[in-house]
Amino acid sequence: MLLSMDNVSTGYGKAQVLKNININIEKGEIVALIGANGAGKTTTLRCINGVIRPWEGCIRLNNKEINSLQPFELVSLGISYCPEGREIFGNLTVFENLKVGGYLVKKRDKLNSNFDWIYSLFPILKDRRNQIAGSLSGGEQQMLAISRALMSNPMLLFLDEPSLGLAPVVVENIFATIQQINSEGTSILLVEQNVILALDIANRAYVLEKGEIRLCGECKELSRSEYVKNSYLGII
Repeated sequence: MLLSMDNVSTGYGKAQVLKNININIEKGEIVALIGANGAGKTTTLRCINGVIRPWEGCIRLNNKEINSLQPFELVSLGISYCPEGREIFGNLTVFENLKVGGYLVKKRDKLNSNFDWIYSLFPILKDRRNQIAGSLSGGEQQMLAISRALMSNPMLLFLDEPSLGLAPVVVENIFATIQQINSEGTSILLVEQNVILALDIANRAYVLEKGEIRLCGECKELSRSEYVKNSYLGII
């Protein structure tokens, strides 16, 4: 098991958001976490990533408890996070944003290899490498946000709403690249409101409602579920 959340509860202040969450990710998988706004999807990512702490339960990476680790420590262990809203450094160039993402990579040849890999995934970023990131289009900024997260060579990548606010043709390109990233060895936990897209590319999915796991299973199985159809796919 690459990552597991076992009976994890947490929240903000005195407000509980997650209730006894159980999520598992195997090496090589894309696992989707779907649900409505406010269901607790981003909180789940933030809890795993060390931004907030579990109140109860245990989070393990490769069978090692990581409840008390800081985000920068988790990066060194192979977890990387691409947040909702991109959160790129708008006043830095594309190249500088990528370099920040690779700050743990100390060997120059490895860093250069990472740049080459990123530019092969998103060629437009090579063309824009000296451009101020804040001047990029929305789709290009999302490509940059994903690429910055990849610069640390993660074994597990968190993606929070990568399709948000993007044109369909851009979303199609980004999701094809996500599949390519996965095929090259990176496991992915995907938070996505576009349920059709998420179920199409993921191996398994968890349906989160009001901080609790409502359903889980293989994506093909969930896409046939009457509950998922009625609640998330707009099929009655």
